[in-house]
Amino acid sequence: MEKNTKIKATKVSQGTAPAAAVVSKPKTLTGKVVSDKMKDTIVVAVDTFNKMPKYGKYMKSTKRFQAHDAGNTKKIGDTVTIIETRPISKNKHFRVI
Repeated sequence: MEKNTKIKATKVSQGTAPAAAVVSKPKTLTGKVVSDKMKDTIVVAVDTFNKMPKYGKYMKSTKRFQAHDAGNTKKIGDTVTIIETRPISKNKHFRVI
């Protein structure tokens, strides 16, 4: 009598790096400070112009980002440049340059 033996197949890696290990260049955005009421945090409004594909008209859209500002050095109305960084809190993943 022959015994049934099962062979488990294992997947061999081809030596490529996992997707999480790929490092990309962080985003850099420029906008205006609209709020500085929080401790070490400012809210920056970033305006972008997007072309509507159907009519070819440019529409302005504004997005607000929370950014880390150590020491609360920026005030409302200042134009700042922010750069993407590791998550600092739930909503804050940018810091002021």
